Amino acid sequence: MPTSAPGRRIFRIPETDFLPYDLDGPLQPEMSWLPISFDRAAWEGCYLMRMQPGAAVIEHSHPGMEEFVILEGELIDSDGTVFKAGDFVSYEAGTRHHSRTETGCLIAVFEWRPSPSPPPAA
Repeated sequence: MPTSAPGRRIFRIPETDFLPYDLDGPLQPEMSWLPISFDRAAWEGCYLMRMQPGAAVIEHSHPGMEEFVILEGELIDSDGTVFKAGDFVSYEAGTRHHSRTETGCLIAVFEWRPSPSPPPAA
């Protein structure tokens, strides 16, 4: 494991154990996740999600923005769009969707809530 520096954490993805995936309800054994900066109470931050071939995410909506980049493999969204390695996808707050993979994939997910807009100047 590389040496840490103050304020920095390093994750060697191939060497790091992922946790059982349970963010969308029941435990889904064909998926796993690695919290990086994710705060479950606030539902914000970053995590990695690994999906085995044939895995499917339960339909869900997000209280804030959901953005992700496909690092490996392919992901098929509920409307049939195929996301491939290198694709960055951004969903607005409240969007409902579900996804599946035939090949398996590794995704970096970013969940966040935009700051409220300031009121217009008088």
